Amino acid sequence: MLRYLTAGESHGQALVVIVEGLPAGLRVTVEDIQAEMARRRLGYGRGPRQRFEEDELTLVGGVRHGRTLGSPVAIEIKNSEWFRSDKWHEEMSPAPGATAAPLHQVRPGHADLVGMQKYGFDDARDVLERASARETAARVAAGALAKLLLAELGVSVLSHVVQMGSARSTSGARPAPADLAAVDADEVRCFDPAASAAMIEQIKAAAKDGDSLGGIVEVLGYGVPVGLGSHVHWDRKIDAALAQAVMSIQAIKGVEIGDGFEMAGQRGSAAHDGIVWDEAANGGAGDYRRLTTHAGGTEGGMTTGELLVVRAAMKPIATLNRPTLQTVDVVTKEATVSFKERTDVTAVPAAGVVAETMVALVLAAEAQRKFGGDSVAEFVRNAQGFRATLP
Repeated sequence: MLRYLTAGESHGQALVVIVEGLPAGLRVTVEDIQAEMARRRLGYGRGPRQRFEEDELTLVGGVRHGRTLGSPVAIEIKNSEWFRSDKWHEEMSPAPGATAAPLHQVRPGHADLVGMQKYGFDDARDVLERASARETAARVAAGALAKLLLAELGVSVLSHVVQMGSARSTSGARPAPADLAAVDADEVRCFDPAASAAMIEQIKAAAKDGDSLGGIVEVLGYGVPVGLGSHVHWDRKIDAALAQAVMSIQAIKGVEIGDGFEMAGQRGSAAHDGIVWDEAANGGAGDYRRLTTHAGGTEGGMTTGELLVVRAAMKPIATLNRPTLQTVDVVTKEATVSFKERTDVTAVPAAGVVAETMVALVLAAEAQRKFGGDSVAEFVRNAQGFRATLP
């Protein structure tokens, strides 16, 4: 099974991710991973950190001469801000000691207060450095490997922004894999030019007010094999795994598969995907097809082989450029307003890239469970053998 673990803090020396379970022989380079990580920095409304954070990474282990060895892959991502400023050498030093400026003013909407209560800390930085969305850089590095593995099966995972604030795309158009470059070239990663312009205006207005915006991203999985997940056990249902993975992203407060929330207000006759036999599909061998995508490519906790559709709702960023949120100093108990560290007006475009990562990691893990194989060649051969039995 594919597993991964991240470590590191936002302003620490580096983030680290270890990915275990990749088969041997997967072609991977530093450039492959850096290309995915650069996409995470995209989007109108991002703060200044995205302009200078280089995401310099090193493949520490598990890869030799551009191919995985079957052993755990270890990746280190240096935090360039730590190397630029002596401040963070002192603040984030692993050596015994104490900071000269502990943070006592907890920020609403963040993990600060609850984390301090849970772990017995008296400095909010003990919590916020790890809770920061900077951690997703390590996840995206892991997701780059998952995408490379899925590509061996002909699977592509991509995302686009469908809503920013109250501006929402109504076109219904969905990007295909060939459209990914066009999506990434858009300032808010929206596939609908009219909606994109409206989203940018909303970002400008929020920035003028020192405020922030949330939104909705849609992740699409093309070429996903039939039968990933299971109807047998609750914890192996693919939609449950996808929901947990995407909901784990910082600031994500809602996840739906297909038309999940919309279907709640429909009758059954309109909400389900009819099934037909397509004689021309699968190179003339024929295949089953769904007429619509209401279920988002899953039925009974398993993938159907149709387009996978996962949407995630991101709340507005809780750290505002013009701090107005009421809070309390945990030492004096005096009322104050939330302090500000460097922040964005919105990170919804980047959230789409991170959501791609989480979907890809779930699909890759379930593909490993389904098809197995110690090498990429064996993994692909097993998947091909299974697919050959379906019609």
